Amino acid sequence: MAVGKMRDRHMAAICDDYLQRARRHLPVEILEVDDGAVLARRLPARAEVVALEPGGESWTTEELAGYLEGRMVGGTHAVAFLVGGADGLPPDVVRRAARRLSLSRLTLPHRLARVVLCEQIYRALSIIRAEPYHH
Repeated sequence: MAVGKMRDRHMAAICDDYLQRARRHLPVEILEVDDGAVLARRLPARAEVVALEPGGESWTTEELAGYLEGRMVGGTHAVAFLVGGADGLPPDVVRRAARRLSLSRLTLPHRLARVVLCEQIYRALSIIRAEPYHH
């Protein structure tokens, strides 16, 4: 789930490419919302929420793969990764998250963070499936 639309068609195409690849393994979608208030209302009831936040945990790709695999095997209905807009995520949304994840110690524009997240989800699924992409 992401606040704001992906206006840069080149970045959108990169995200779409990684999502198409990931969809060969499981359903993956991006839900874009206008603001943090809408994001809070649209959180899937049965999803485990991961907020992308500065100061969150810093995972390796292998740790992300392990996290996702654990949720897949453990019967988690869905995982919702939340990417805030230019002002980040609202504090009440972050409090609802089961985990806080930082993609980098660097500050990333929210659209670039979406591209990185899409790629990492695909890479993690490649690790889980022992496919050659990761290597």
